[in-house]
Amino acid sequence: MNFNATLIGQSITFVIFVWFCMKFVWPPIVNALDARRKQIADGLAMADRGRNELELASRKAGDHLRDAKAQAAEVIGQAEKRAAQIIEEAKQAAREEGDRQLAAAQGNIVQEANRAREALREQVAALAVAGAEKILRREIDAKTHADLLGQLKAEL
Repeated sequence: MNFNATLIGQSITFVIFVWFCMKFVWPPIVNALDARRKQIADGLAMADRGRNELELASRKAGDHLRDAKAQAAEVIGQAEKRAAQIIEEAKQAAREEGDRQLAAAQGNIVQEANRAREALREQVAALAVAGAEKILRREIDAKTHADLLGQLKAEL
C-alpha cells in the first residue's frame, strides 16, 4: 500500500464529503438555524411588546379605577345632597301642614265661639223675655216679641 495514494484518496473522499455536506447537509442546517434565530427574535420582540402592552393596560386599569372611584364619590356626594334636600323638603312640608292644620283649628275655634255666643245670646234673650213677661204679666204680641229679641241680641 502506498501512503501517498491513500492520502490522496482520503483527501479526495474528504473533499467529496465536504462538497456533499456543503451542497446537501449544510443548507438545511443553516436554514433551520436561521428559522430558529428568527423565531427566537420574534418571540423576544413579542414578549417585549406584550410586556409594554401589559404595562400600558395596567396603567389604563389604574386610571379607570381612579376615575371610577372619583365618579363613585361624586355620585355618593350627590346622593347625600339629595337626601339632605329631601329631608329639608319633608320638614318644610310638615311645617306647612302643621301651620295649615293650626289655622284650620283656629278657624274652627272661632266658629265654635261665634256659635256659642249666638246660642248664649238666644238663651239670654229668651230668659230676658221670659223674665220681662213674668214681671209685666201681660202678653206681648209676636211682632213686639221679635223686635225685643233683636234689640237684646244687638245689645249683647
